[in-house]
Amino acid sequence: MKHKILVTGASGAFGSLTCIQLAENGHQVVGTMRSISGKNEVIANELKSKGVALVEMDVTNEESVNAGVKSAIEQMDGLDTVFNNAGIGANGILECFTADDIQKMFDVNLFGVQRLMRAVLPHLREQGKGTIIHTSSCIGRVTTPFLASYSASKYALESLAEGYRTELSGFGIESCIVEPGGFPTGFMSGMITPSDTQRLSQYGEMASLPETSLNGYVAYVESIPEQRPERVAEAVVELVKRPFGEKPFRTVVDFSGLKQPIEDYNKVLNETTKAIYIANGVDNLLALNK
Repeated sequence: MKHKILVTGASGAFGSLTCIQLAENGHQVVGTMRSISGKNEVIANELKSKGVALVEMDVTNEESVNAGVKSAIEQMDGLDTVFNNAGIGANGILECFTADDIQKMFDVNLFGVQRLMRAVLPHLREQGKGTIIHTSSCIGRVTTPFLASYSASKYALESLAEGYRTELSGFGIESCIVEPGGFPTGFMSGMITPSDTQRLSQYGEMASLPETSLNGYVAYVESIPEQRPERVAEAVVELVKRPFGEKPFRTVVDFSGLKQPIEDYNKVLNETTKAIYIANGVDNLLALNK
């Protein structure tokens, strides 16, 4: 079955590769990015050459989101699958991030998702069927030093997705989360860093550790042949291929050693969630996901 798919964050590695692979599999795909000119012009042209339609969308702006979704639905004459993929990272000593710093990230990673959901759900609910896929992270399950602010946004996204999973099931809308590990992409170099440099100076030698740690981690994942963003795109394509109602709720994509422990964690949480829902007589709300 061929799908009509909207992908946010199409200018990034996960988004662009997913758009291309979905189009190569015969799906109609509309990718979004803040601008199709300037620094995004090269990737925008590549996507268009692969049969991916593009719309400009700023997920931090409600009017832009609504207009972008409307345009995507018009271009594809419908919509049945949404890949919530737009996101930004942050790396640094937690105290040195101002509230505004963290809010900037949450505005994309969490509130941007909520804006998009509010824009697409009336259409999906009306047709009585749809698939939502969210890009989370392995560190949306466990927090590591200096990445806690980013983890917080992904923990929050996981919770939002859990809520939508159950509340939308009665409308025939299934939900999925993809949890990648760290991959060597431009995402790493584009992370937000703390703006409170005065507070940062109070940490002495520790102030340089976030950058040193990130550089070391990037070198590590670059040394792993399979740890490439194409694997994330392939995972999304596989989810889209899976029959409706048979998709796993969470899919971990990692070859650096995180996969098994995160999957173990997810299994325990899934069993706990089922037990709580059964006890409350609402386990039918979990029917659309394994």
